[in-house]
Amino acid sequence: MSPSPPDQAKSLQQESAARVDTPLFTRYSGNPILSRKEWPYPINTVFNAGATRLADGDTLLLCRVEERTGLSHLCAARSANGIDGWRIDPRPTLMANPSEYPEEIWGIEDPRITYVPELEQYAIAYTSFARGGPGVSLAMTKDFKSFERYGVIMTPEDKDAALLPRRLGGRWALIHRPVTTLGAHMWISYSPDLRHWGSHKVMLAARRGGWWDANKIGLCSPPIETAKGWLVLYHGVRNTASGSIYRLGLALFDIDEPDICLQRGDSWMFGPEAPYEREGDVNNVVFPCGQTIGADGDTIHLYYGAADECVAMATGSIRALLSWLDANSGAGCESGL
Repeated sequence: MSPSPPDQAKSLQQESAARVDTPLFTRYSGNPILSRKEWPYPINTVFNAGATRLADGDTLLLCRVEERTGLSHLCAARSANGIDGWRIDPRPTLMANPSEYPEEIWGIEDPRITYVPELEQYAIAYTSFARGGPGVSLAMTKDFKSFERYGVIMTPEDKDAALLPRRLGGRWALIHRPVTTLGAHMWISYSPDLRHWGSHKVMLAARRGGWWDANKIGLCSPPIETAKGWLVLYHGVRNTASGSIYRLGLALFDIDEPDICLQRGDSWMFGPEAPYEREGDVNNVVFPCGQTIGADGDTIHLYYGAADECVAMATGSIRALLSWLDANSGAGCESGL
């Protein structure tokens, strides 16, 4: 017997709710995995870590470390399993160098790491902070011990940047988030040499009105290359009467032309819920800057800053994220603009 129209509508509503509410990331039960109490020298907080897997199998987190001065530097932590047993560099791994790079006078923050096979190096896009505001700087390394700085590649105000791992049409591509008269949207730019950038395009705009990502958006961890396209985790900021809330959404972009959005989730899919995400130096923040992919090619280990206070980890599935997008992107890429 077929369900009556009211029953059918109720069933569809329940099915839709189930699709939206299905957890896509599972928090590690031992979170947070890194905090100031583990640090080998005095600091205020540690959060917003770039992540990569090294050739020896270790997971490396390049953490933003906020000093008691309020300025930040970057420090590496290594682990055999990416969860515990972290070996933290006894001194800062990458310090601001304002004498040679004045754009770093107020510190360096929020690294995203991309391994570039063509160059056999890791590209670190990070925020450099000075009087003009935050800008995007780039450094290259083979071992996270010595670094070649490129300096500012995107002028203030700009941040939330990551390099794609290979050339597209002979050019490198960088996702970043400038603040312009158009608002705080995600852009993509192209370069022949990693130093000179152009062909700037908006790839994803912050929505308007009451949407969860209506205030500003920005890239989280570096894009994940899949058979369907570039899978992107991005953060959206909603202003409320009690402050801002940073939550995560999903979008998918064309593999050859990543400025073309194919799908965009209607709702956020991961937000601050645990006490260490709800309360800290900045309340109600989950902010990933990196992930690693498991040997199965599907499992995501997502590393995120929690409340600007500590580093936490959650696991998810690329297949599950793509399936969720299929079920929850009905409003389209341009919805709410």
